[in-house]
Amino acid sequence: MKYGSLFSLSFLTFLVCFQALAQQPNRPYSTTQPARPTSSTQPTPMQRALQRTNTLATLPQSGELLTLADVVTAAVANNYQIRVNQSQELIARNNNVRGNAGFLPTVSFGFQNNFLLQNLRQDFFTNPPLPQRVYGIFNRNATVGPTAVYTLFNGFGREATLDRLGQLVRISEVNTRANIELTLADATTGYYDVVRQLQRLIAFQQALDISRERLDLARATYEVGTRSKVDYLSARVDYNADSAALLAQQLSLKNAKIALNTLLVRDLNTEFAIRDTILARTDLSLPELRESLKQQNPFLAGAVLNQRLAAIDVRLAKALQYPQVDLLGAYGFNPTDNQAGFGTRRGRNETYSVSVRMAIPVFNGGNLRRQIANAQINQRITADQTANQQLQLISSLEQSYQQHRNSLALLNLEVQNYQIALQNVDIAYDRYRIGNSTFVEFRDVQRNSVTAQTRLIDASFNAKSAEIELLRLSSTITR
Repeated sequence: MKYGSLFSLSFLTFLVCFQALAQQPNRPYSTTQPARPTSSTQPTPMQRALQRTNTLATLPQSGELLTLADVVTAAVANNYQIRVNQSQELIARNNNVRGNAGFLPTVSFGFQNNFLLQNLRQDFFTNPPLPQRVYGIFNRNATVGPTAVYTLFNGFGREATLDRLGQLVRISEVNTRANIELTLADATTGYYDVVRQLQRLIAFQQALDISRERLDLARATYEVGTRSKVDYLSARVDYNADSAALLAQQLSLKNAKIALNTLLVRDLNTEFAIRDTILARTDLSLPELRESLKQQNPFLAGAVLNQRLAAIDVRLAKALQYPQVDLLGAYGFNPTDNQAGFGTRRGRNETYSVSVRMAIPVFNGGNLRRQIANAQINQRITADQTANQQLQLISSLEQSYQQHRNSLALLNLEVQNYQIALQNVDIAYDRYRIGNSTFVEFRDVQRNSVTAQTRLIDASFNAKSAEIELLRLSSTITR
C-alpha cells in the first residue's frame, strides 16, 4: 500500500465555498486525490500514524460553525467605515435639493417693538405757550412684516451648484461601494487564512505523529540493544522540535481567528469552527477583468467624478463674472403710540414694496481672475489623477493576474511534489526500521515532506488570495 494513497484524504479535498466568488460557471482547479483504500492486513506504524491524522471535517473545534456567507454578511453589516460612508451618503442626498442650490426664494419675517421712556422739558420763544415740564412719557413704535429675496440670475451659478450637489451624491455612493468591496475582500481573505492555518495545523500534527512513531521505535530498539542511545535521544529531540512547531502553529491559528473576529466587529476571543477547504478558479480572463475594471471599479469611478466636479468648479468661478439680479419683496406694518403731547398720538402705517437689485462685479483686486485660473489648474490636476489612477489599477490587475497564474502553476507542481514526498517518507521509514538508513536521513525526508505539504497549502492560499484581489479590482466580487 502506498503512503500517498493512505494520507490523501487528510488534506487534498477542496470544496466550492463562497457564492459571491465562485457562483459563475467555471472549471475550478481541484487537487482532490483518491481516498485511502482499505486493507485487511495489519497496518504498519507509519500507517497507524497517518490514520490518526485529522482532517478539517474531523478536527476538533469549539464554537459555532462559521461559513463564508456568514462571514461576509456580518463583516459588511458591522463594519464601522461602511456605516460612516452610508451616513455621509445620506448627508449628500439631503443636501441635493433645489433650495440648497439657490432656486427657491429666501423668506424671513421680522418683528421689532421699541419702547421709549422720556422726560420732556421745552421752553418756547414766545410767552404763550408756557414752558412744559413732563416726566415719565411712554412712547412705543413697532415694525412687523415679511421680506423675500429671489435670485433671478447669477451667471448660471445655480445650475452649476445643483450639478455639483448631484456629483457629490454619486461620489459618496462609489465611496460606499469601494469600502464594501474592500471589506468583502478582507473578510474573504481572512476566512481562507483561517482555513490555511487549520490545514497547516493538521500538517504539523501529522509530522508529530510520525515523530512519535519514530520515537517509540527508537526507544524499543534501544532497549533491546539493536540501536544506540544517540538514535533514541535524536528521536526525542526531533519529537520535541515538532511539538514546538505545533505550538507555534496553534498561535498562528489563534492570531488568524482574532484577525477574522476583528473584521466581523465582535469579541476578539469568540471561538468558531470552520470546516471548509480552498478552491482555486482557473477560468478568469484578463481582457474581461480589465474591461470590467474600466467600467465598474469604484476608485476609478471616483476619480472620474472628481474630474467632473473640477469642471463644475470652473463654471462656478466663471459665474462670478456675471451680474447678479435679485427680486426683493417686503410688507411692513408700523404702529405708533405717542404720549409726548404733540404730533400724532396714535398711528398705523402699512407698506408694500417690490424692487429689483442688480450687483455688477467691477473690480475685486484681481481675485476673480485668480479663482478662475486656479479652478482650471485643478481641472487639469484631476484629469492627470484619473489617468494615473487607471494606470495604477490596471498595473495592479496585471500583477495580480500573473500572480494568480503563477500560483496555479505552483499549485500543480506542489501536488506532484507532495505525492513524491509522501512516498519518500514511507520508503525512508521502512529503511530506517530495518536499519538500512540513519536517523539523519529519515529526518531529512520527514522535514521535506512537511515542507512540501506546507508549500502546497500556501500555494493554494496564494492562488485564492490573488483570485480575490482580481475580483475586487474588477469590481465583480459582489456578483
